[in-house]
Amino acid sequence: MSYTLLRGTFVIRYPDLPRQGPEPDGDTVKFLPDSPALVEGLPRRSGRPPNINGRGISVRLEAVDALETHFEETHQELAGANAARDELLRLLGFTNVRFWDDLPNKVQSADQDSLRGHVLTNGIDANGRLIAFVYPGDHPGTDGAEVFLDGPLADASVNGALLASGLVYPAFYATLPAELRTHLAGVSQAAREKALPTGIWPRSTADPNGAAVVADLAAAEELVMWPKLFRRIVPYLAAGFTSFDGFDAWLRADPVNRDDELFLLRKLERGNLHDVVKGAGQQIQLTTWPEDFIISPDPAPPGTPVKPPLIAAGDLLIVAALPDPVGADRGNETVTVLNVTPGAIDLTGWALSDAAGGRKPLSGTVEGGAALRVVLDAKVQLGNRGDTIILVDPGGTSIDQVTYKEDRVKAGRTICFGR
Repeated sequence: MSYTLLRGTFVIRYPDLPRQGPEPDGDTVKFLPDSPALVEGLPRRSGRPPNINGRGISVRLEAVDALETHFEETHQELAGANAARDELLRLLGFTNVRFWDDLPNKVQSADQDSLRGHVLTNGIDANGRLIAFVYPGDHPGTDGAEVFLDGPLADASVNGALLASGLVYPAFYATLPAELRTHLAGVSQAAREKALPTGIWPRSTADPNGAAVVADLAAAEELVMWPKLFRRIVPYLAAGFTSFDGFDAWLRADPVNRDDELFLLRKLERGNLHDVVKGAGQQIQLTTWPEDFIISPDPAPPGTPVKPPLIAAGDLLIVAALPDPVGADRGNETVTVLNVTPGAIDLTGWALSDAAGGRKPLSGTVEGGAALRVVLDAKVQLGNRGDTIILVDPGGTSIDQVTYKEDRVKAGRTICFGR
């Protein structure tokens, strides 16, 4: 299956807000894409738009579920949770990462606050996060390109490395193509059989090998169990239940937020979370290994679109450019933008930039449905051997981006970007 390539930067600390930065864990990390507009064009299977701002978007690693370092003011066994988190950061290239004593999930210091990297994504999850396979370093492909993701490429991801080392559980959602799911299920099974002492499998409980004894929330926090099951146990115990005799009924009472819809691979039939969980007294157990069922994403509310908006990049589009005018280039190059909305747009705070980082502030107003031809100056100079033009809104978000190559540049001729 093809995934969308997004190049960008992984961020673990905000230098200007050191105590308010990201909280990386074993399956989530903050990512600042080079082209935020590309994120808007991704599918939203649960109807939730991407939760992205000027500092980036959280990436939820596809196919894996790490022990919780923090969840509703609780956590799972911290040795395993922190081991997965630390390995994720190491694989991305971060070194000497230290966390605040009083804010143990926020980075106090590191050799790098951010590092270049890329993700392969196929959509947005129910929390507005990118669902993706993540990789350190830059990718040679073009931002936004479609990349075919096979087993070896999945193995090369941070996701695959965490699964192979036995530091995380598998969690296969319907967003994962069948061939990748089968491949990664084998990776997970091999890791469980090896049971490396550095991983979670030697201490795993509440699984087909045996039930866990959970007297209370404090006891659950010390255990290694499938994280999604832990995330159901926490609110159940918080509601005042003292045994798991009512757990099945509690799950069934909320088929969206508790009793996840599943596809049971061994039975080849649909089911729900209650079909793979057994609880009674103080004991709780997952009766099927998590690689043997597929989890359905949260359904979109009625009437909520799951496809990206038709204008994925926003309300203003770059539709044309004149990089090589007749005569002198400087002061005569132009870029044309189109307002696709019915209302006027105030361009105060907007800007055009090029691949070299030049910035041309915009001003004035573009009427609804109208185009505006912007004359560039020395701050932004379009290359005759090819260039990239980026349209940036007042908040610093890249709203649109176009690229042209040398073979399209002809003296006096305007390049039209088919939209």
